[in-house]
Amino acid sequence: MTPQELKNSILQLAIQGRLVEQRPEEGTAEELYRQIQREKAALVKAGKIKKEKPLPEITEEEVPFEIPETWKWCYVGDVFSHNTGKAMNSSTKKVDKEGAIRKFITTSNLYWNRFDFSNIKEMFFSDDEVDRCTVTYGDILMCEGGAYYGRTAIWYYDYDICFQNHVHRLRAYTEISREYFYYVFYFYRNTGMMQSKGTAMPGLSSVALHSLIIPVPPLAEQKRIVAKIEELLPYIDRYEAAWSRLEDFNKRFPTDMQKSILQLAIRGKLVPQRPEEGTGEALYQQIQAEKQSLIRSGQLKKEKPLPEITPDEIPFDIPESWKLIRLGDVISLLSGTDFKPEEYNDQGRGTPYITGASSLSDTGVIVNRWTETPRNMASYGDVLLVCKGSGYGKTVICDIAEAHVARQIMAIKKSNWFDMQYIRYFLNANISLIKANGQGVIPGIDRSSVLKMVFPLPPLAEQKRIVAKLEELLPLCERLQ
Repeated sequence: MTPQELKNSILQLAIQGRLVEQRPEEGTAEELYRQIQREKAALVKAGKIKKEKPLPEITEEEVPFEIPETWKWCYVGDVFSHNTGKAMNSSTKKVDKEGAIRKFITTSNLYWNRFDFSNIKEMFFSDDEVDRCTVTYGDILMCEGGAYYGRTAIWYYDYDICFQNHVHRLRAYTEISREYFYYVFYFYRNTGMMQSKGTAMPGLSSVALHSLIIPVPPLAEQKRIVAKIEELLPYIDRYEAAWSRLEDFNKRFPTDMQKSILQLAIRGKLVPQRPEEGTGEALYQQIQAEKQSLIRSGQLKKEKPLPEITPDEIPFDIPESWKLIRLGDVISLLSGTDFKPEEYNDQGRGTPYITGASSLSDTGVIVNRWTETPRNMASYGDVLLVCKGSGYGKTVICDIAEAHVARQIMAIKKSNWFDMQYIRYFLNANISLIKANGQGVIPGIDRSSVLKMVFPLPPLAEQKRIVAKLEELLPLCERLQ
């Protein structure tokens, strides 16, 4: 049950007469209703309000739920005198009427059970408009139109203020608990019992509000209901705080669990080490021997040596059989280059051309451009890393034979010394580090930052076991989303 559902349940009990017991000595709502009618008749006789056309009897079919025998179903118009204020305009003092520029309340100032005075507007009100368009202590204000129609607050300030035509003013004919009726309106609005008219601009007209049916208890019981609600509200607030923390935890849990599993993987804690699988040092030496052979044969360009890893750069402890190195010591990294519009096409002519995160799905390459003059070629099995622009840090294994990569993408070339998915998972585990190194107006990570990343190197067989375990566990995290 959400906090709002819990609050609605308590308010439902309240307005159905089931939150507090009924007491015979408190009288009946029928008696209160007759008192209201006497007060109303006196105001009509004094010329303070106009006599209204009697509303029809409320039928059993119109009653939404049962209430105690001591209660009474009434129309809002039976209990309150109500009207909207003055239409907003930019006019100043009119020559044919006396009046003044006055501050006034709009729907943007009116919220549930509170007012926001950060932006109070002013306009001209003539003297004969002031009484009809002024809020005084104890009046109930309600939004008439827009997405927030029905939003209600009670004016408990020791000064008066005017209001505009999209706000209803409800003024009780006799003593009532305004807070009780506030909770009735709150419950109605939040459970669909206060229906708006219109779709383009929903709203609650004066006619609709006047004929809205509401449950009325005796006055003393109204006050006891409000006291009980306000006794329970702090518990709802505490429940809401706990609920929000739990919801936040549940939202973050799959991602946090995924991150934790990746961290365990690259720290050598996801699968056990096996002596028969060799060491990261032995694998590193084999990779270096192959690189030197390729350099001697001219198949690989000799690069400037990367700096030694300093103690401050060591991110965590790794197993003794692993080796901590620079990523650039063991990979071949291809940077992309862009084409001019006239150098690529969308008709399928030539080699696929991938340009950034939009060219990569979660599982492979999305091909929608081609070029007939490819140069910087990624191949099947390479790890593709978005290094610039929207979505930088995203990775995927290339699942097509070959593709030209734009400068927004780097390709870590496939090598028999690695399970390429292990390298991809390493990059994913370090996404925060990659993004922290983002530079420029268009965020991105440069080639040097990738090459200098500190990389935990396990034996090849252990890389494969790590990948197999990750591919078993990570889908379980996704099911929790």
